[in-house]
Amino acid sequence: MKKISAVVAMFAVTAFAGAALAAGPEKIELPASMGKISFPHKKHQEMLKDCKKCHEKGPGKIADLGKDWAHKTCKGCHTEMKKGPVGCKDCHKK
Repeated sequence: MKKISAVVAMFAVTAFAGAALAAGPEKIELPASMGKISFPHKKHQEMLKDCKKCHEKGPGKIADLGKDWAHKTCKGCHTEMKKGPVGCKDCHKK
């Protein structure tokens, strides 16, 4: 019985840790080279529910993140969903 309890406890701890890591940061400040952009990561997670829309290669930093990628992916999604900023000054704050 103790072995079963230990296995269940280990599984619970592992599952919780995985969920916590998958959650990611609340907000991400993008590099200055992209302009002063504050990206509400948690808000996007809650709304989209599909990490692969942005993280095609799996969790973690987006390797291709840059102007072209962001304009295609972010602005494209906002346009398609008719939700979110699409104008330059809407994202790039001074």
